Amino acid sequence: MTDYSFLENIDTPEALAWAEKWSGESVEKLKSSSKDKLKARLLAALDTDDRIAYVSRRGEKLYNFWRDAEHPRGVWRTTTFESYQSEQPKWDVLIDVDALAELEDENWVWKGAVVRSPQRDLALIKLSRGGADATVIREFDLVAREFVGAGAFALPEAKSNVTWIDVDTLLVGTDTGEGSLTDSGYPARALKWKRGTPIEQAEVFFEGSLQDVATHAWRDSTPGFERIFASRSVDFYNSETYLDTADGLVLLEVPTDCDVIVQRQWLFVNPRTDFAGIPAGGLGVLLLDDFLAGARDFAAVFTPTAATSLQGLATTKNFLVLTLLNNVSTEILTVPLTDPVAAPTHMELPDHVTAHVVATSALDGDEIWVQAASFTEAPTLLRAELPGALSSVKRAPLQFDNAGQETRQHWATSADGTKIPYFITGTFSTAEPRKTLVHAYGGFEVSLTPSHSPTRGIAWLEKGYFFVEANLRGGGEFGPEWHSQATKLNRMKVWEDHHAVLADLVERGYATPQQIAIRGGSNGGLLTSGALTQYPEAFGAAVVQVPLADMLRYHTWSAGASWMAEYGNPDVAEERAVIEQYSPVQKVVGVDKQVYPPALVTTSTRDDRVHPAHARLFAQALLDAGQAVDYYENTEGGHAGAADNKQSAFMESLIYTWIEKTLEQQGSIWYL
Repeated sequence: MTDYSFLENIDTPEALAWAEKWSGESVEKLKSSSKDKLKARLLAALDTDDRIAYVSRRGEKLYNFWRDAEHPRGVWRTTTFESYQSEQPKWDVLIDVDALAELEDENWVWKGAVVRSPQRDLALIKLSRGGADATVIREFDLVAREFVGAGAFALPEAKSNVTWIDVDTLLVGTDTGEGSLTDSGYPARALKWKRGTPIEQAEVFFEGSLQDVATHAWRDSTPGFERIFASRSVDFYNSETYLDTADGLVLLEVPTDCDVIVQRQWLFVNPRTDFAGIPAGGLGVLLLDDFLAGARDFAAVFTPTAATSLQGLATTKNFLVLTLLNNVSTEILTVPLTDPVAAPTHMELPDHVTAHVVATSALDGDEIWVQAASFTEAPTLLRAELPGALSSVKRAPLQFDNAGQETRQHWATSADGTKIPYFITGTFSTAEPRKTLVHAYGGFEVSLTPSHSPTRGIAWLEKGYFFVEANLRGGGEFGPEWHSQATKLNRMKVWEDHHAVLADLVERGYATPQQIAIRGGSNGGLLTSGALTQYPEAFGAAVVQVPLADMLRYHTWSAGASWMAEYGNPDVAEERAVIEQYSPVQKVVGVDKQVYPPALVTTSTRDDRVHPAHARLFAQALLDAGQAVDYYENTEGGHAGAADNKQSAFMESLIYTWIEKTLEQQGSIWYL
């Protein structure tokens, strides 16, 4: 048996040569003038200046990060609200990442900025090499508009978190050597770091366990309510939060599966199981001082139903903003912070769109920015000064022909009788089955809602094909229980739901199995690779992106240990028995036993979240089994798979060309 352990080494010459050779063969195999034209059109859509420049407010300035043809790595820039409202805003560039990358001969990818508030005078800039999660952190002077020189705060590449206490003090979690990182590779302690001193000499402010997922500390800079907090994430869904007081750190005593949010005088709780009269998935509120004094008589701000779930919270100076899903359709509610249990106000949204809060700034007033979009309608940026109504500020151009396209919602029946919703988009003028792309995720309480994608519209919908978004258990569309029904020992329910959606599409006449392509990334890559080995007769092609695939060893690679609350621990016999039922690498069989539909497996060398060995080993296992498989590994991109618009256009043109070509070749093949 061939030893492929060299593929577990991320960037050794042998591993990189293997990836480069196969990637080159896949690109050559798909080379065509139509693919080149598609790539050019996708890049033009991604780079167009007519896109909405999404902003966040810091004081009098609006901030935006922008990529285009001239700045593929991007610029961090500001403007005024008055200028932003105009047809041609005047932008003031603070950092040109392309110029910086060229100057320093580094493949920098922007990862954000932590601005000191409310002063807005200094920022900690996060830069990644090639798109990895690990970042280099540097201090930037927003007044002088340059990186700080002598005495600057700076951290080498690591998975760090940082926050400002004052101009000369930070709270930092980073890699300082032995004992500083958890088994998952994230900070295990928070340090109080004084300017001008080595990070190794920083005082330990808070420390968790090496078996935790991570620890974190931060400062709330709301004037009059300045506080410092720390937390330890015991696992992905359980954590402890501490408040810094005159007597030291005090644990906020709620169940570990209960999220706590402190805003001004209030403590809000969002439990995953019933707590203090607040049901799972609900939102409760109590005065913080009363809570610290021992009170637990929380009042309900939001109570979920079988159809509605809380998806997000945001705050302005005087309002709490709740984003809900009602049968996977968006609602946005506001309640006054002076009385959080008052009757909520529903914000008026455009018809048939998914909306989400883009930005608020509680330090600057009651401004709220909301994006509204659908599968077939380009995004609109809305703005309001609460309690006022939303009004349109910017509208993105529609970049594909959507004539006759609409979206329908259906419900499939899973193996245990549970109804699984999914959206299907396309033209329904004819009843004949056609090529159908099914996307799904089914994990980590992530909710999939109708969203707009110019690349999907150009490469797929415009051609008259169907696109499906499936809302499997494991997601968060109906609250915590929808997620927990499909974790650990119940993980197989995700594939039962997925299989049910595929069967429902065929039963309704939308597609034949050979016309269906499935696509998923990360946990969704685990979904599609698992589907390939479990029910290959149900579809005609599988795209497996940055996947988890060797589930018997996932907890030993990169950030894998942090996901055991989702999948279970392979070292625990009962949980391993379930994992063995679906771990894709180990489930691959030869063509003499079962012919799989073709697969395209992709990953990134710079993915330091899901180890590229998952994709490499799965693709190699398929190849050795005689199954049809293509492989592409991008040298940059991190877990996103692409580091800039040019790489995104290349990857999407590669994937859509592969899907279309593969489904065309399937014809009337039936799998044994």
